[in-house]
Amino acid sequence: MITHYTPAGHKSDMVAYNGMLFVSGIVASDLSLPVEGQTAEILAKFDTMLAEAGTSKERVLSATIWLADIDDRAKISDAWNAWVVPGKQPARVCIGAALAAPDIRIEIALVAAV
Repeated sequence: MITHYTPAGHKSDMVAYNGMLFVSGIVASDLSLPVEGQTAEILAKFDTMLAEAGTSKERVLSATIWLADIDDRAKISDAWNAWVVPGKQPARVCIGAALAAPDIRIEIALVAAV
């Protein structure tokens, strides 16, 4: 069975299948925040989303992070490292990219086990 969470427009926020959860790229709601604040907001959203799907950050397998400025990698690390569970850090990639709006500093997508 495939479960679609919050399907609307061109995507679902999450899709679960065969014990796997695929979380779409998420951006902050408050785009006036600096990249560190946007990161913390996105990670808090993930806690809620993962719980809704019956999983948690301990079961995140991989994260893809897009940064408007790749030099912001160091700036997001404190929030990221505070969020991940020591010893259960997911595979992670950071990519410099042109994001959908100039105030979006970061977007993150996850894959997790359910």
